[in-house]
Amino acid sequence: MIRIGAISDTHIIRPEQIIDEIIEKHFQSVDMFIHTGDMVWPGVLDALYATGKPVHAVSGNMDPLEVKSRYPVKKVIEVEGMRIGMIHGWGSPDGIRKRIRGEFSDIDAIVYGHTHQPFSAFEAGIFFFNPGSPTDSRFTKEGSAGIIEVDTGNIRGEIIKL
Repeated sequence: MIRIGAISDTHIIRPEQIIDEIIEKHFQSVDMFIHTGDMVWPGVLDALYATGKPVHAVSGNMDPLEVKSRYPVKKVIEVEGMRIGMIHGWGSPDGIRKRIRGEFSDIDAIVYGHTHQPFSAFEAGIFFFNPGSPTDSRFTKEGSAGIIEVDTGNIRGEIIKL
């Protein structure tokens, strides 16, 4: 089984302790990390890279050119034989899963962000996972991150309330 630490919408503009705290408290046992955009400052990933574990990231609508030039808008990774699409998302929270689903073909899951609202469920045979935002509670009452577990043909997600 592979455990993935998932984070999105950090909206950090300078070093902050929150990422280190999330790694220490919740991501110790993960095998890799996913960040689905709106980093705002590329250094937000430094703590993830410092663990020595693989880091996969995409850029979001609030990311500056410095971030967008390093990370694609969407990406597909393969984990334990499952294809996982990564994208930030755009527009209204209403209908976001339908919009982002149209960006991928032949996938088993989509990890996304943008809404700041955590979500973990299957819809029309695709597993959708949004870890929410650990730092910005604009469309939700509390910060969150998540862990995705992938085990040869099975995938599940856990939302971590911070």
